[in-house]
Amino acid sequence: MSQPVQRYPVGPEPYPAGPVASDGPAQPVEVPAQANRWAMFGYSALQVLLSVYGWLIFALLIVAIVLVIVWIGLPVLLVVLAMLRGYADLHRRLDSRILGAPIPPPYRRPVDAGGGGVFVRLRMRLTDPATWRDMVWLLEVQSLGFALHIAAFVAFPILPIGYWGSPLLMRMQASITRVLIGPTGEKELQQRIGQLETSRAASVDHSAAELRRIERDLHDGAQARLVALGMNLGLAEELITRDPDAAAQLIAEARASSSTALSELRSLVRGIHPPVLADRGLTGGIEALALTHSGPVDVDVQLPGRPPAPVESAVYFAVAEAVTNTAKHAAGASLWIWGRYDADADGQGHLRITVADDGVGGATMPPAGGLAGLAQRLETFDGRLTLASPSGAGTVITIDVPCTLQSATARPPAVH
Repeated sequence: MSQPVQRYPVGPEPYPAGPVASDGPAQPVEVPAQANRWAMFGYSALQVLLSVYGWLIFALLIVAIVLVIVWIGLPVLLVVLAMLRGYADLHRRLDSRILGAPIPPPYRRPVDAGGGGVFVRLRMRLTDPATWRDMVWLLEVQSLGFALHIAAFVAFPILPIGYWGSPLLMRMQASITRVLIGPTGEKELQQRIGQLETSRAASVDHSAAELRRIERDLHDGAQARLVALGMNLGLAEELITRDPDAAAQLIAEARASSSTALSELRSLVRGIHPPVLADRGLTGGIEALALTHSGPVDVDVQLPGRPPAPVESAVYFAVAEAVTNTAKHAAGASLWIWGRYDADADGQGHLRITVADDGVGGATMPPAGGLAGLAQRLETFDGRLTLASPSGAGTVITIDVPCTLQSATARPPAVH
């Protein structure tokens, strides 16, 4: 029976990229999309008010530097530097919403990392280059930045200056903030190394857990049935001459047990690598998933080849989790799946799959949830999973994995 299909807007990228992935693979963070003009008006007013706090920090910083010569300035300086970091973090969060892109903190240690006394903690902060960059940024944001925020706030009610000029001024200052107190190339490399180490550890843990699951399923399922099958055949061998009817009954039970064991083994294999992937590729696998959805589904996946088998499997299970979540939590919403493969300017190919619904929205990505686990698995391939789910406006899950497609006949078909 055919189902009515709801068509979503057609275009090269029907849905926006939405939130950016988290700073680390273990706990994905949802970052709001770029702020609209009304939100920027509020941000401009808030940043003008925050400048008062900035002037307080600036004055306390001067006082602490002067008081260093009488020792009391050391703990005061430590407190002021902590206040400066908090002030910079607040601006990073606000400016990330203005730019629609995250500005991660570039510090070596967390803000409240403990250990040692005043001298040790003060030395840790003063030897961190990001602290000195915060001081340079404080001078900028309390001078040029303050002027830009005031100009943007005053110009907002004036048309057309406020419509075009104020957001431009806000983005200009946010870009300066990103340059001055965002992560540098070296820091981004260190963060990238940390992400790779975390994703490698997560991949090892996932593989170990998967092996334990397979061992448990084999022990409790197929292995137990095969043992019973052997016992029934042994008893049938003993009864074949003196009680043929009982032997025939045991053989029939053994045949039924063999069928059940074979079915369990096939189910176990599907959980490891679904045969539909080997037979029909990722496009066919996604189409098969769409058939299991109770509501109307529109699938538009066009791939010129096949990704490597591990990437194909990871993307398939990520789409399967998204489809399952829609069926469970989206209140019978329509589902749309879009997929393309394209190359960036540097020639790096990207496989992008978007799963969207028009349900109730409000989905989250808790660290122990299924989506977070899939995000960890995708991190192994340098991929990412992002989530956009405003309350009452549906959910959009985007999967982006860099890879090189292979020929559709590059891999042999699965053995059933």
